[in-house]
Amino acid sequence: MAVSGGYFQQFIENARDRTELVVQPRMGFGALSQMRAGLASVASLPCTAIGTITLDSYTRVGDYQSALQCLNSASPMNGFPIISHPLEAVRDMLEGIYCAQFPIQIRHGTAQPQQVFQRLAALGLDATEGGPVSYCMPYSRLPLARAVAAWAQSCQLLAGLTEHAHIESFGGCLLGQLCPPSLLIAMTLLEALFFRQHGVLSVSLSYAQGTSLAQDLGALQALRELASEYLAGAHWHVVVYCYMGVFPSTDHGARRLIADSARLARSAACERLIVKTCAESRQIPSVADNLEALRLAAESAADETLIAAAKSTGYYQEVLLEARRLIETVLNLHADIGAALIQAFARGWLDIPYCLHPDNPAKTTCRIDQKGALRWANTGRLPLPRSSSGSLNDPGISSAELLQMLHYTVNRYDRPLH
Repeated sequence: MAVSGGYFQQFIENARDRTELVVQPRMGFGALSQMRAGLASVASLPCTAIGTITLDSYTRVGDYQSALQCLNSASPMNGFPIISHPLEAVRDMLEGIYCAQFPIQIRHGTAQPQQVFQRLAALGLDATEGGPVSYCMPYSRLPLARAVAAWAQSCQLLAGLTEHAHIESFGGCLLGQLCPPSLLIAMTLLEALFFRQHGVLSVSLSYAQGTSLAQDLGALQALRELASEYLAGAHWHVVVYCYMGVFPSTDHGARRLIADSARLARSAACERLIVKTCAESRQIPSVADNLEALRLAAESAADETLIAAAKSTGYYQEVLLEARRLIETVLNLHADIGAALIQAFARGWLDIPYCLHPDNPAKTTCRIDQKGALRWANTGRLPLPRSSSGSLNDPGISSAELLQMLHYTVNRYDRPLH
């Protein structure tokens, strides 16, 4: 199968010109036939959608033998083992589906993605995601320095093998349900700059829907402004993730949350939305679950009802100030962004709340305030204004309070409709 590349970014740009939100599922199946059927079903939707191949948990940690054993025994898998399947078999699976009208992104969760990227390039695919921090913390125990080195090599490899290679930073999703937006925005931009430093010129910036639509809208406005500055002249776009924490268990709650994520993305002029499903709290979503959610998201995005911007102004100004301070502090540490990221975590100038990775300082915490917004409770050694910390003598977050925060969104959306 001869592929020229560049499908992914061009598709996004064309949709942006038509002011259409691109919707994308989180989908991966072990068997070739299942994966093809899932992709074909998404490709046949009347809305503006792209495909996803999410890799399995064995492939994510480099255990290709266990993935192969699952295939040989027809055992169920939680994703697609892109390396354990024969190359020609995967090419045949993609034949007639992957094209300029239906790009496909590989989503993998791998802290050391060299072999995944080699296989991606061999298949003629051009888009993936992750990052040296966001796929190391908290998704692996790999030392950050090794993850940074692996991602530098991987970016160079992909850029050398794939014309128009595209990587989406997962940095805007770091425990996003309990992380103030300024750190998410700083991280996704720093990872995008890292990709560009290592030869990948087309990038996307992620942002995980949080606990307040007003705060999210202000944060996304700040992200787009900062991206225009730091990525001037680059190919970039923004992708919003439907809420990544505990998901509503009721159908009405899940539908409302999915619809709000689509309206958020549309209101902030974002180009792409990663869509969750109504089945999220119960099981691994089926193809039918994904198709229903994609239709709902597309319909909600097409609705002319936008999120009111008036309440977002204060959040925009706050997030813009904090994120810029974090970005500049890191960039001033070292000309090599990977080295700067390592130093920043070592000094506590980057610190992810509630992340247990050994290289994370774990001095920061956050709270959900009375308006439902994520606020710093303790800024640790982050280089932020004193006003950013909710309390200079914060007593700490109790386990009961943490559990309550984790269920804040599900409790709000699952309330009975009147």
